[in-house]
Amino acid sequence: MGMVDGKVGIITGATSGIGQRTAELFVEEGAKVVFTGRRKAEGEALAKRLGANTRFVAADATLESDWQRVIAETAKAFGPRLDYIFNNAGGPAPTGSITSIPVEGFDAAMALLVRSVMLGMKHGGAIMMKQRSGSIINNGSIAGHQSGYSTSMIYSAAKAAVNHLTRCVGMELGEHNVRVNSVSPGPIATGILAKALGMETTKAEGATGTIAAIYAKASPIPRSGFPDDIAQCVLWLASDRSTYVNATDIVVDGGVLGGRNFTQHHEGLKHVRAALGI
Repeated sequence: MGMVDGKVGIITGATSGIGQRTAELFVEEGAKVVFTGRRKAEGEALAKRLGANTRFVAADATLESDWQRVIAETAKAFGPRLDYIFNNAGGPAPTGSITSIPVEGFDAAMALLVRSVMLGMKHGGAIMMKQRSGSIINNGSIAGHQSGYSTSMIYSAAKAAVNHLTRCVGMELGEHNVRVNSVSPGPIATGILAKALGMETTKAEGATGTIAAIYAKASPIPRSGFPDDIAQCVLWLASDRSTYVNATDIVVDGGVLGGRNFTQHHEGLKHVRAALGI
């Protein structure tokens, strides 16, 4: 038996990266998956590869009308039950000084990173409250915990909002036996870093090997994080193995937020000793 046998749900932003791997894993573990994205060709190709237990719906997660359509398509494909939602859709936000952030870029980032999550919880939560069961998982970030972990302070602020909104909604929906949690990835080898730095989408998604090498020394665990690391955590939160976990954020970062790496710290002490003549 798979961990999510027979469960029906929605994964947003699943045409690449973390969303794609999560859709793959959920199908492997027995779930029925409706996944969304704005790139139709890539979505249709993935649905064809994953088979009969998936449906792709081309949709913009920032639009309420698209969320209503996705909910309707899910019911049409697999029935009215909704067991999980992974609010994963995201992307880069404006970089640079606060003095140069374009207002339209700020608004677009907040729509993509925060409004999309709110809409998923609004429309998915309404169904789950009525059936008195369900699990909503939101994609946060370690950048939402501390500054300096994203190329964009706007991205960091948006993810902090996601993490706290998760807690707030979890405290409401928990009273209806619906769980709401977030997962905060650390340095994961996806194309988002390259996109944030200006690389075209297709090239950025082909650069994950280089990104993995860059991230390999970012945490005490001696490798980059990968989309599967996040997908496995999302799977657990969607499953019946986590039914007493609610209104919390799980950090998956190899230990980045734990502090300075041991070796790095002790190399620094060598320089201190030398400066003190010890």
